[in-house]
Amino acid sequence: MRYRTQTVAYAYFVVALLLYGLQMVFGILSIAKYLGPDPIKAFLPFDVTKEIHTNLLIVWVLTGFMGAAYWLVPEETRSELHSPRLANWQLGLWTTAGVTAVVGYLFRWTEGNKLLEQPMPVKLGIVVVMLMFLYNIGMTIWKVKRFTTTLGVLLAGLTLTAILYLPALFTFDNYTVSIYYRWWTVHLWVEGVWEMVQGALLAYLLIRLSGADREVMEKWLYVIVGLTFIAGILGTAHHYFWIGVPSYWQAIGGVFSALEPLAFLGMAIYAYMAIRRSGLAHPNRLALHWTIGSAVFSALGAGILGLAHTWPSVNKWTHGTMITAMHGHMAFFGAYVMIVLAMITYAAPGLFGHDQEAGESPTGIWAFWLQIGGMFGMTMAFAAAGIGQTYLERIMGLGYLETQHKIQVHFLMVLGTGLLFTLGVGLFLYDFFFLAPRRRGSAAAWPAVATESQG
Repeated sequence: MRYRTQTVAYAYFVVALLLYGLQMVFGILSIAKYLGPDPIKAFLPFDVTKEIHTNLLIVWVLTGFMGAAYWLVPEETRSELHSPRLANWQLGLWTTAGVTAVVGYLFRWTEGNKLLEQPMPVKLGIVVVMLMFLYNIGMTIWKVKRFTTTLGVLLAGLTLTAILYLPALFTFDNYTVSIYYRWWTVHLWVEGVWEMVQGALLAYLLIRLSGADREVMEKWLYVIVGLTFIAGILGTAHHYFWIGVPSYWQAIGGVFSALEPLAFLGMAIYAYMAIRRSGLAHPNRLALHWTIGSAVFSALGAGILGLAHTWPSVNKWTHGTMITAMHGHMAFFGAYVMIVLAMITYAAPGLFGHDQEAGESPTGIWAFWLQIGGMFGMTMAFAAAGIGQTYLERIMGLGYLETQHKIQVHFLMVLGTGLLFTLGVGLFLYDFFFLAPRRRGSAAAWPAVATESQG
């Protein structure tokens, strides 16, 4: 760790990981409800557990992005953060807003707009948090006037994340209009500007972990950002297929959704080229695992599996089935969960005052492979359930509940692989909170690239 104020990132990582663990609890509760009697249905019905599960994902990933930014910005600007105190106040307000929202969901305090259920006071608190965050980052950059491409893409992604939250502040009586504008936030986050954040974090990690030349790596960023804007923005139309909008959205959604995998494929090629140059020479090989895993899994989950069911003639059968869950779980895990865990794994030795060799441990490796295996298993189980559901419900015409009963075995598979994944999450948390602070690597020099090519 080169700058004292980078320690601000630690508190963000702590909150993010605790929420990650809580998300697993509500995910397991949600899938268990498919398998039989539900003794807690009166207090925690499925709609509440699923609502909390999905919202926790968004909140903890955003918390991880903020922590990653507070770690990365001092190194890219070669200066201390503008105000560590403001960053701590920001985290306090953010955590309060998140806890208030979750408790509110338990008591049905919600606006009911899927994925944007937060009550208006909570939404206003989120707006204040984002303004505090962008001010702190902006002032840090302004003071030193040092601006790298990696930093620029990260800042653009985070700024657009804040701007695109504004449609969530409006409510509409017409359900079609409400859905139409919902995706201006949700889609343009997860299939648009968050890809810019992922690309920037990927560039930062590859430059430091692989020894790749900064100029070469940052040229790839322009390609990724260009593909994200070309395909991601108009790709929003694949959410408009069946909500009552004009039919021309089907053509727009089909064509540009088919282009969306190119950005993720670019990231995978980008990571492969960097690692091919240096191999796995960096002492923190666990951070390398998470970094390369993010590039590959996002290409599979967000790219290939997204394309598999967003073409209109396919989506008319698969829309709203477990095929969507298949795509969503692997896409989010690969693109955003893994890149946040990569940043945490890379930063942990510095935060704990150790060298980078201390970043790897058997527990960390087990955590990585259990999450990889568990997520792959869940994806396959959701795919099997979704294919069966599509055929029985949409083609054979069986009722929803009868269909769910016939595909129930696949939910048992989801539960089993979900528990495997949760074990991996538990090991990651155990490693970060209990083992990593005490772990010491042997004295190892940082690769030469860690100093010279960062310029």
